[in-house]
Amino acid sequence: MGLRQWENLPAFMKCGEVKEYYDILNKKRGALAAKRIFDVLMSLFLLSVLALPMLIIAILIKLDSKGPVFYRQERVTTYGRKFRIHKFRTMVQNADRIGTAVTVGADARITKIGSKLRNLRLDELPQLFDVLAGDMSFVGTRPEATKYVKCYTKEMYATLLLPAGITSEASIRYKDEAKFLDVADDVDKVYVEDVLPDKMKYNLRSIKKFSIWSDLRTMIRTVFAVLGKDYE
Repeated sequence: MGLRQWENLPAFMKCGEVKEYYDILNKKRGALAAKRIFDVLMSLFLLSVLALPMLIIAILIKLDSKGPVFYRQERVTTYGRKFRIHKFRTMVQNADRIGTAVTVGADARITKIGSKLRNLRLDELPQLFDVLAGDMSFVGTRPEATKYVKCYTKEMYATLLLPAGITSEASIRYKDEAKFLDVADDVDKVYVEDVLPDKMKYNLRSIKKFSIWSDLRTMIRTVFAVLGKDYE
């Protein structure tokens, strides 16, 4: 599941804009292998430690509202491959049919327990299964819905050289994204034209500076961000 040879990349990714980032990662194949080993070992450890808390969360979700425990939506990861992400359901059943693919701050679709899970990022815990499966990594560009990937520039396709991530520098900077979008008249338009390009600046910069240590630093910064620390 390492970095593919250039000639084996999907046709839409074989362009000069992506090649610059590919060449950087191609020199770091050892670090990429270590990243995957870390993902497997850490996800197994956390799943064993968090099994009981996750079970309790699942019960609370079922008691709070009708619907499944998990929210499974199609997202995009490495090389444009589609997968169905695991998240604890924080909205009413079939929420994606009655609103946008991104969430605003005062979104009426969010359940009572869902609001608490989102504030503490606990709804992301089931993504440990996606990390173990290789669909995601602990650190990487957040997996976007297909309709937003269709809006990518050629340079943005470089983020698909690596697995999607549970967290990233962009996620830290935009931890209050929902509140920002809450005041938008056209949520999808603002997200595609303003938020997505800015987040991608951080994502692309992270690829250029990729190392195991930078990943660990991002994970630590994420913990502090969840606890309330703001990063400029």
